[in-house]
Amino acid sequence: MAKILEGKSCARKIEEQIKKEVQLLGIKPGLAAIIVGNNPASKIYVSRKIAACTECGFFTKTIELSDNCSEQKLLTVIQELNADEKIHGILLQLPLPKHLNEQHIIEKIDINKDVDGFHPLNRGLLVLGKPVFTACTPKGILELLNFYNITIAGKNVVIVGRSITVGKPLASLLLNADATVTICHSKTKSLAEHTKKADILVVATGRVNTITPDMITRKTIVIDVGINRINGKITGDVSDEAKQKSAAYTPVPGGIGPMTIAMLLQNTLLAAKRNDE
Repeated sequence: MAKILEGKSCARKIEEQIKKEVQLLGIKPGLAAIIVGNNPASKIYVSRKIAACTECGFFTKTIELSDNCSEQKLLTVIQELNADEKIHGILLQLPLPKHLNEQHIIEKIDINKDVDGFHPLNRGLLVLGKPVFTACTPKGILELLNFYNITIAGKNVVIVGRSITVGKPLASLLLNADATVTICHSKTKSLAEHTKKADILVVATGRVNTITPDMITRKTIVIDVGINRINGKITGDVSDEAKQKSAAYTPVPGGIGPMTIAMLLQNTLLAAKRNDE
């Protein structure tokens, strides 16, 4: 029977430690969240992150901007947050409306407040193994594997998906941890040939049933990063049948989601500590 790698208990343990450190720090770590537009999913994600911050004793600030917000207006908000001494981390909830240049805007966030780890300098430093901050979801995946004593070094890890938020930074993290990494994507031919070779399979495509039972073995450890809403139900990118066939898997919800939030808190605490030095 497949083992369930649930993330809630690991995230809770990390957040309890963060809460203790905040009490000793003497200042409140500050996180500002920016939401552009009226995407219900984005609002849910941000509200969960803010609630976790509040629980751990952080100072929080949420800025909501309209769908038709100009790029200059958003850049002005970021500039003000960069200069705000009470704010140690800036969370820009993605995706942004299509009329906004996402990459250009991310570049304007102070790298020392880039707690999402999306700034190009942070992404480049990650390749060198020296990031100021590591992207939260990839970092959370490694923390969860460590929590369950799953060895990474020497393992064949296949990542399906090459986004800047998960696939690409995760590949760098895994290489730094001595894994043998394969990245698959929409143009990969014979996907199953690659996924069947995986000791650890990470799936982040945003597409239901990307992985079916015939694409894995009974020894595969499956990390499902996907969040899809189908008929009011949240499901991942990996079919239930594939998960049951696997050696172990992360559930959706309750797997990587809580870990992502815990890593955001960890990064914000780190930013506050550095600022206090």
